[in-house]
Amino acid sequence: MAEHFDVVVVGGGIHGVGVAQAAACAGYSVLVLEQTALAAGTSSRSSKLIHGGLRYLEGHAYGLVRESLHERSILLRIAPDLVCLQPFFIPVYPDTTRRPLMLRAGLSLYALLGGIHHSSRFRSLPRREWDRLDGLDTHQLQAVFQYFDAQTNDAELTRAVMHSATRLGATLACPAEFTAAEIDTQRCSIEYRQGGIGKHCSADVIINAGGPWAGRVDECISPAPPHNPIELVQGAHLVVPGKLSRGCYYMEAPQDRRAVFLLPWGEHALLGTTEHRYTGDPAAVAARPDEERYLLEVLAHYFPRRPTTVIERFAGLRVLPASTNVAFRRSRETMLTVNDPKRPRLVSIYGGKLTGYRATAEKVMHMLRHTLPPRTAVAYTADIKLVPVS
Repeated sequence: MAEHFDVVVVGGGIHGVGVAQAAACAGYSVLVLEQTALAAGTSSRSSKLIHGGLRYLEGHAYGLVRESLHERSILLRIAPDLVCLQPFFIPVYPDTTRRPLMLRAGLSLYALLGGIHHSSRFRSLPRREWDRLDGLDTHQLQAVFQYFDAQTNDAELTRAVMHSATRLGATLACPAEFTAAEIDTQRCSIEYRQGGIGKHCSADVIINAGGPWAGRVDECISPAPPHNPIELVQGAHLVVPGKLSRGCYYMEAPQDRRAVFLLPWGEHALLGTTEHRYTGDPAAVAARPDEERYLLEVLAHYFPRRPTTVIERFAGLRVLPASTNVAFRRSRETMLTVNDPKRPRLVSIYGGKLTGYRATAEKVMHMLRHTLPPRTAVAYTADIKLVPVS
């Protein structure tokens, strides 16, 4: 007889393991199917930020920013060895489009949405401190604002969340390739391959957390779930030499006025990111030469004395709603689709932010409250300490 689980999650990225943890906390049996390795895709190729998204205020995404800042505060509390608060510096020059008054207003709103505590404070950096900003060009520099957000190692955070889920009873099958599922009104019949052997199990619900592969996962499910028009957008990052001693830098790219970050990354620095539509195999995504040139031009513009050699380059994929608008202006809200609004047996997760993985998992579990059988909760995700997995 096929093994039965309350919840089967397809995908071992941050959102998949987040749902697995939330379901295990709620007392449910969980199986996670990951085709390659935990955090093998976008969840190891992000900008490594746990943040509210200061720039999202320009798109009036106040709810998303408030939720993200709330999640940031939770992660700072439950994962102090994985998530650390960092100072961010925003330099202003004569050609900077976001002027000091606008930045001050935005940072004030950011602080208000984040709550009044030490992580919400910001200030205008006095001139006497400008020469200590890791080689930032001070010629014609008019102002520097300092605020705080957080940084993490995204892959280590993903592994820590999955570790906490397994400690609560969740099962991880990895590598294991999801191949098909049949959904009826009572349960889901699932097929997958592990170690070259075809396997079968059943579940009350399936969570499609395939990230860039989510569309392909939906194509393997019968009856076909509702179509969600999406687009894959590539973001490249470069690891460049030179340790940053003061913190992180939020720069306005002179080419197109997008936000580009320069962040501490061990003994080096992480520079990113870009935005280009991507139509190929998600497994083959890589930083393009034009993306590398773009990022190095930004670096040279703001830090003319820093070397522009590249130690490492990588690219991840964002899942965004299909649109003719430029990716930079599109919503970062997580899209959740179901096969049945009243009693869903399939929830597909499209998009979302690293910062909000826990909130997304809680929303998924709330959507399944009428489908899953009653269980006694054994823990709550906002209280579980997350520790690095050796």
